Amino acid sequence: MSKPEGGPLPPPERKVAFVRQLFTDIARRYDLMNRVMALGRDQSWRRYAVSQLGLNSGGSPRPEDGPQRVLDVASGTGDLALEVLRQQPRARVTGIDLVPDMLVVAQEKADRAGAPLPLTAGDALRLPFPDTSFDSVVTGFALRNVADIPAAFAEMARVTRPGGRVACLEFARPTLPIFRQLYHFYLHHVVPIIGVLLTGQRTAYTYLPHSVAAFLSPDQILVVMQRAGWQDVWYRRLMLGTVAVHVGVRGGG
Repeated sequence: MSKPEGGPLPPPERKVAFVRQLFTDIARRYDLMNRVMALGRDQSWRRYAVSQLGLNSGGSPRPEDGPQRVLDVASGTGDLALEVLRQQPRARVTGIDLVPDMLVVAQEKADRAGAPLPLTAGDALRLPFPDTSFDSVVTGFALRNVADIPAAFAEMARVTRPGGRVACLEFARPTLPIFRQLYHFYLHHVVPIIGVLLTGQRTAYTYLPHSVAAFLSPDQILVVMQRAGWQDVWYRRLMLGTVAVHVGVRGGG
């Protein structure tokens, strides 16, 4: 492994290079580590996040008849994108991620599932799509890894048509004092050990707890989303408050 420069939290000007190297190093073990670290619950969080896009209920329909266009920002190994296709097989899903090695894993999974999933390498701060290209946007465990969170939400709003939805799944800090202490111990002392054992990489799972600790609260994310052009924003905490799903509707039009 070539250790990413900086850390545990890199400065903003180094973040892109740091994150790209970090996830390149763990791409092949990323899914396994997620399942173990989340005690097998991470897929249920993804199912809930995708369900909030309203793909089957008409909650985020296209203005004209046709398949719904969904963008998975920071798609990683493709779990969220594939969940969209499980819930709405007619959807046209596109995945984008900063790390080509993660997309290789995503493509392999999509091929095994026989799922049509176009993937492209790119930055969440400079999405290579025209305005209003998508009916919905989903992202998971990505915002801690971008250098400019308001800009990321603004870019997601730019490529989403008015009336379209966004669902954002991200780590959160628990509010119950006793559990918050237990969670802090687990994240800072247990997860790094598991990470080394399962992936052989220490940097990624030292970075993780520090990035969670430094991340915005769910209430702060809500405000950032509103300022970026998302309306009717709300969130729900899951897993004793350790993760949160934010949902919003693209304003304008």
